[in-house]
Amino acid sequence: MTPDHWTPRIVAFFCNWCTYTAADLAGVSRLRYAPNVRIIRLMCSGRVDPQFVLDALARGADGVLIGGCHPGDCHYVEGNTKMLRRFRMLRRLLAGFGIEEERVRLEWISAAEGEKVRTVINDMTERIRALGMLGLPMRFEEWDREMGHLEGEIRERATDLDPDDDEAGEEGEPEVPAAAQRPEASHV
Repeated sequence: MTPDHWTPRIVAFFCNWCTYTAADLAGVSRLRYAPNVRIIRLMCSGRVDPQFVLDALARGADGVLIGGCHPGDCHYVEGNTKMLRRFRMLRRLLAGFGIEEERVRLEWISAAEGEKVRTVINDMTERIRALGMLGLPMRFEEWDREMGHLEGEIRERATDLDPDDDEAGEEGEPEVPAAAQRPEASHV
């Protein structure tokens, strides 16, 4: 997809018991929201491995939305608090990669909050649109080309150095002039 025809692509990981049910409620209530989100239903937001988020971004998503139950309402007691810890770690990791932290968002949405699903999705779509295309797959191609050029330069430099050159001596061992060498000690 070229930047001219670009629209944000957002992958959403929603927990089965709260946020996915709220998204279902939004649909049944005919609440319209941006069509840029592809929802993946999980049993718990605590099931979202940071690798899922990185894979989504690496495969062309421009943003990732994670939805779970409100704190204290998790059907698995503490799955959402585990997700919160992972989310904070993930944002620091993304910042280290030079990826805007706003591309990944965590929201607590209960089953009765269909309106909040619509608001969050529309808001995130506009924020991602303002950030622009992430385009990691295209960046990977560019980085692969750079690595190919770098490997070529390294090979070229390696052939410039003649490993069979006897005048240079062994690498790492400086030559010692004969006058500076100690005579063998004689034991009488």
